[in-house]
Amino acid sequence: MNNIGGTLHSRVHNWIDAIGFRLNASQTNDKSHVTTNHYFFETFNFFEKKRRDHPESTKFLCFDAYGEKINVKSLLDLQVAFFENISQLK
Repeated sequence: MNNIGGTLHSRVHNWIDAIGFRLNASQTNDKSHVTTNHYFFETFNFFEKKRRDHPESTKFLCFDAYGEKINVKSLLDLQVAFFENISQLK
């Protein structure tokens, strides 16, 4: 199961690099070794929360076009939210 989480982490990062997401902010809690990264592209934002040296336990969070929280369990979840958000730009 750890391999699946690591694969999600690498797939998400490959995709965000291809699209051109930018890292807006990064905060690290030195006590718990948890880093929270905030990425954005146009009007779409999402967050990545990861423990140092444990990419398999990385969690992603984004919001749909209505502001509802979406826990990302696959790259497809993130892509659907992203393209829905971008398609509503005029």
